[in-house]
Amino acid sequence: MDVMEAIKKRCSVRSYQDRSVEKEKLEMILEAARLAPSAGNRQEWRFIIVEDKNTRQRLTKAAKNQVSVSQAPVIIACCAETDNYTMTCGQLAYTIDLAIAIEHMALKATEEGLGTCWIGAFYEDQVKEILGIPKDIRVVQLLILGYPDKPCPSPKDRLSFKEIVRYGGWGN
Repeated sequence: MDVMEAIKKRCSVRSYQDRSVEKEKLEMILEAARLAPSAGNRQEWRFIIVEDKNTRQRLTKAAKNQVSVSQAPVIIACCAETDNYTMTCGQLAYTIDLAIAIEHMALKATEEGLGTCWIGAFYEDQVKEILGIPKDIRVVQLLILGYPDKPCPSPKDRLSFKEIVRYGGWGN
């Protein structure tokens, strides 16, 4: 599968088979994140892999009782060990860097026949308590991962190329 095919196939999976993810596949997915670019090569990302059923159940409650969180055989808590470096453009680097690394994982997972879903609806303080994460570490997203229970639906509607791209300036 080439990158464009993975991009087209990737979708948010919210229903998973009761099947564990092979360690080799999980490690390749994590390696994709490790190789992601980051501002100033800071590499602030840290990942906690959760496969234990009881811990996944507890994280489900912290994620506003989203059933897919407990159903996924793997939850990756995507964290940042950060000094809150702000790029010249005014954006915090760690949030963008984590987003890049997470999407690298999502695309690699797609290539491996796995599904993922970004989870942003969670209470960070509860996730930190459940996973023993220090106060100075940020939990940016949860990424759930596993074998999809059913194929992805047809692609969602997207704005046209003409609606999102401007050449040379905003008014063009």
